[in-house]
Amino acid sequence: MKYLVTIYGNQAKWDAFPPEEWPTAIAKQEAFNNRYRETGELIGAYGLADAAAAQLVRRAEGLPVVTDGPYLETKEYIASFYLLDCESLERAQQIAADMPFADVEPVELWPILHESPANAADV
Repeated sequence: MKYLVTIYGNQAKWDAFPPEEWPTAIAKQEAFNNRYRETGELIGAYGLADAAAAQLVRRAEGLPVVTDGPYLETKEYIASFYLLDCESLERAQQIAADMPFADVEPVELWPILHESPANAADV
C-alpha cells in the first residue's frame, strides 16, 4: 500500500532555526531518505519551495488564471512530502515516526487509495 507523508512548516519556524544547524538537519534527513530508499519503501522525497512561491491556478474560459500564494489562509504550509510503499499501515507509521524532527513536530500520514501512474506500463 502506498502512503503520502507530509511535513508542515511556516516561515517563523524556518527563521528561528539556527543557520549553523541546517547542515546537520539536512544530513539527518538524507540519511533517513537513503535508509528507506534502500529498503524500497521510499518512492520519493520532495522539499517544496517557500509558500511565497506557491501559485493558485484556476481555469476561466478555457485559459489558466494564476494568482500568487497558496490557497489556504494559514500560517502553516506543506514543506515536504514523501511517497512510501509499505506492506502495512503499521510499517508506514514506523517510518513516519523515524522521520527526523518527528519527536518535536507531527508528521501527517495519508493512505493513497487510488493511483493513476504516468505510464500505464508501470502498473
